[in-house]
Amino acid sequence: MTKMIFVNVPVRALGPSREFYLALGGTWNTQFSDENSNCVMLSDAIGVMLLNHERYGQFTSRPIGDARTWSQSLLALSVDSRDAVDQTLDKAVAAGGRADPNPAQDHGFMYSRSVEDPDGNVWEIFWMDPAKVAG
Repeated sequence: MTKMIFVNVPVRALGPSREFYLALGGTWNTQFSDENSNCVMLSDAIGVMLLNHERYGQFTSRPIGDARTWSQSLLALSVDSRDAVDQTLDKAVAAGGRADPNPAQDHGFMYSRSVEDPDGNVWEIFWMDPAKVAG
């Protein structure tokens, strides 16, 4: 069985957050969505669970942090080409994201930019040249 990962993200508003993650290239999985949560699949094995604060609070006794103030994680999502990094950022910004909260990085073999979702969570969109990585 293929292992899957589901990133659980607390969100203020499901609709705008869902549109942002769809713009990253995801697909809406209505089977795992309801009035308190939406599931967006970024691949067959990677899902993002968007949980309103009430639902998120059912899974933890800790307070929900403000991702716009504190860095809690850096999530990285690969794309197929260098151009796809910029194209993905453009789509995510059009869907309510904020481009480049962290500086772009260009190492020749790897190119990345970051985008902040409507709740302040930062995603790094990156491409690596497999030929140069392999040596």
